[in-house]
Amino acid sequence: MNVFLVEDSNLLRERLIRTLTGIEGIHVSGHSDTAEGAIEGIQLKHPDAIILDIRLRQGTGFQVLQACKVPGQAPLVIVLTNFAYPQYRKKYLEAGADFFFDKSNEFDQLVVVLKQELKKGKTKNKKLDA
Repeated sequence: MNVFLVEDSNLLRERLIRTLTGIEGIHVSGHSDTAEGAIEGIQLKHPDAIILDIRLRQGTGFQVLQACKVPGQAPLVIVLTNFAYPQYRKKYLEAGADFFFDKSNEFDQLVVVLKQELKKGKTKNKKLDA
């Protein structure tokens, strides 16, 4: 599973990279700390999943979500933010985000979801091979 990180904090981005590369089957295919860079990188890399922060160095995660959630070819989008207010959660989920997690107390859910998605992907691939 190729994952693209959209995160403005260097410290958290490095933590995410370490965490994700420690999971067999996950490859971090790119990252950006701006909306424009994220959109370009995602369109170039075509990741299976995007981990998306709301506030970026330039632009917002919502701009990235709107540009990348194309029906029929949309990657899994997991919002991971410090701004997990109900109005943001509602806005992002209605716009097509698959999951919305608070960095402070739901960080571990990110790994759980990615592992579940990996397992689903392996199951799908086995069915296709059969």
